[in-house]
Amino acid sequence: MLLTGLSYSVHRNLSPQAYRLITMPAQILVVEDDPSVRTALARALTYEGYEIATANDGAAALQAMVERPPDAVVLDVMMPHVDGLEACRRIRARGDDTPILILTALGEVADRVDGLDAGADDYMVKPFALEELLARLRALLRRSTHDVTDVLSAHGMTMNLGTREVVRDNDPVSLTKTEFDLLELLVRNAGIVLERDLIYEEIWGIDFTTSSNSLDVYVGYLRRKTEDGNKPRLIQTVRGVGYVLRPD
Repeated sequence: MLLTGLSYSVHRNLSPQAYRLITMPAQILVVEDDPSVRTALARALTYEGYEIATANDGAAALQAMVERPPDAVVLDVMMPHVDGLEACRRIRARGDDTPILILTALGEVADRVDGLDAGADDYMVKPFALEELLARLRALLRRSTHDVTDVLSAHGMTMNLGTREVVRDNDPVSLTKTEFDLLELLVRNAGIVLERDLIYEEIWGIDFTTSSNSLDVYVGYLRRKTEDGNKPRLIQTVRGVGYVLRPD
């Protein structure tokens, strides 16, 4: 995590999930309807030291997550019965913030935005390099270990990392997981201009493509929510560079 000049109170009590990630192999649920792909992914992840469970569609994945909550999910999109996007929506609707990495053959920007809007934390297009999938998965798991009860505060914005509650000027702000993670990065580094590539790496694990507008989409979401009630803008655009959290 980047250094920051803002002040915040710290209570380093790791959640059960974060403690398990530090002390035990991470448990990964692989959801894929193609048996050959499912088997290959399970074998590769097992070789990397992860504990693996598998499911062949979204409905089976939802049940598997109840029976044995994983530390992360690798989720295909195009599956029978319950597809990956619908499974992702249902996971988030029940308050489960388990990191989700979506895999799909659909590679248009709109498809990626659909996946992120459904609640996914990251998105990869098939075919993909195994090394890149492993890097993105490691990034998601690293962020999960930051599940502590820190309270961050900057410019009237307060974030409780334990309860994932956000308040601005005494008004609550409801955020998705990715929106929360992006705002946390900006608040931790208030006053520091963060380059686009760095934000992609911190939030999504690695840059999608140089032309991806996913970051701009999520900044737009955050601005609408944090500026509700005509509050002044805090998330500023630094053209040609990136974004910074500071008053106008």
